[in-house]
Amino acid sequence: MKEFFSTAFSDFTLIDAIDILIVAFVVYKLIGFVLETRAEQILKGIIILVVTTFLSDVFNLHVLNWLCKGAVTLGAVAILIVLQPELRRALEFMGRGKLVRGKLTPEEKTRNKRIVSSIVKAVEELSRDKTGALIVFERETMLEDIAETGTIIDGEISEQLIGNIFYEGSPLHDGAVIISDGVIYAAGCVLPLTRSQEISKKLGTRHRAGIGITENSDAFVIIVSEETGIISIAEDGRLERFLDTKTVEKRLLDIYLNDDELPGGLSKIPGVKGFFKHMKAQDEMRSKLYGRRREEKDAEK
Repeated sequence: MKEFFSTAFSDFTLIDAIDILIVAFVVYKLIGFVLETRAEQILKGIIILVVTTFLSDVFNLHVLNWLCKGAVTLGAVAILIVLQPELRRALEFMGRGKLVRGKLTPEEKTRNKRIVSSIVKAVEELSRDKTGALIVFERETMLEDIAETGTIIDGEISEQLIGNIFYEGSPLHDGAVIISDGVIYAAGCVLPLTRSQEISKKLGTRHRAGIGITENSDAFVIIVSEETGIISIAEDGRLERFLDTKTVEKRLLDIYLNDDELPGGLSKIPGVKGFFKHMKAQDEMRSKLYGRRREEKDAEK
């Protein structure tokens, strides 16, 4: 046994460790994807089909074995068709995410604090008046397709504007507000509902929609109940209820004042920070180049 391990790990390098970690992370994400979508039920069906195929071959059930093999052959195509929406959202999420974030300037921090203050005051008033509200904060995953279901506003964030949008007599009060890049980008938007069966039946469409958008993106959502005025937060497919405005303010400040250049704890890994700085510089150079090309094309027109 000792000889086996010494032989197996004799050529083990840092690259091998990184390779294993990447594969483990991909497998972890795939398992999470399976558990959060209809793929869980489909995976159970595939396992049953494979076991039936094996047993029919062992016991010489030729007709059943022929049917099962045919079903397995068509299974790959069927999975792509059935899970097309989930696969599309997963690919969009991968393509839209940003690996590197810019450092906030003092002016941006002051502006973001003002934005958070306005939102918190609006949420507090909506909760006190028991006015239903659904506020979605766009983060790394773009929500352009969701914004197109509503009305584009592109207005400055203020307590008064948010209150007017969700006022019961407003034509946009039933939909969601999309906040992007520090402005109210759209209102009256339609969000996808969660498919989770674990959500309490006491919760209505507004809460289910708030959870649903966080299952399909990295959005952060504030929900105010129309019946009770209870403030809730939805993030990563999970719902937190019975929150006060201090908690909401803290969570928003964590989002708006988070000026780490790298997501998560990547900056603590040796060599990673320099690598991402190089990527950021390359990205800025490409942006400037494409910007000049667009200006030249506009000038030609």
